[in-house]
Amino acid sequence: MADTRRTVLVTGASSGMGKETALALIRAGYEVYGAARRVNQMADIEAAGGHSLELDITEEKAIASVVTHIEVASGGVDILINNAGYGCYGAVEDVPLEEARRQFEVNLFGLAQITQLVLPGMRKRGYGKIVNISSIGGKIYMPMGAWYHASKHALEGFSDALRFEARPFGIDVIIIEPGLIQTHWSGIATGNMLTHSGGTAYESAARKTTEMFQGLKGSDPRKVARIIVKAVTARKPRSRYAVGKYARPLLTLRRILPDRSYEWLLRKRIGG
Repeated sequence: MADTRRTVLVTGASSGMGKETALALIRAGYEVYGAARRVNQMADIEAAGGHSLELDITEEKAIASVVTHIEVASGGVDILINNAGYGCYGAVEDVPLEEARRQFEVNLFGLAQITQLVLPGMRKRGYGKIVNISSIGGKIYMPMGAWYHASKHALEGFSDALRFEARPFGIDVIIIEPGLIQTHWSGIATGNMLTHSGGTAYESAARKTTEMFQGLKGSDPRKVARIIVKAVTARKPRSRYAVGKYARPLLTLRRILPDRSYEWLLRKRIGG
């Protein structure tokens, strides 16, 4: 049973894993705030008994406003689900540095700011759970995904250091590492990839990588939501949860294979 006094903030709650997580936590008895740019796509969260707030995770004032609103309305954020993110794909040579910086603003720095703002209240209450949605892409790599993988590798290190710092104050930091999930993520990632590298020296690799993504079917995002509910309700949650299609096999392969063998497998699938 959830402690109904606990308040949850889920970023990126307008679709996919974020939306399903918000709805699952509402059903579990938590007070849930879903935050995203597309407020009109969170009507079902409101209908289920939650709250929706507009948030662009790259806007510092918007982040501060959301945290302040929850502090005034509900006493503060007890559980933070850092889900907002996207995939910037394209060859390193082709992706403008402005876009690369935006990848980090969304996947790391916006997440870091909202985390900084909720930590004081969690420390004061002696309780908190921060769930960072990383990816198996934080442990492995694929061609055309340098900036995405860099942001998720950075998030893994950020989360590990934060967990060590926060644990003495009763705050758990949990990493979720999804594999392939049925969301809009792959469509956005492949669209970015062809925008940046279509018509360049890397077009062949971009098209083959796009075809690979399009040929794969991921797990239902509700599977990720169930794992997140399990993690936040656990008395002693694990530091990491790998979930979804291909997650465990790919993480195992990357752990046991030397670089050349891993890259040989990629070339067999994509070429290059």
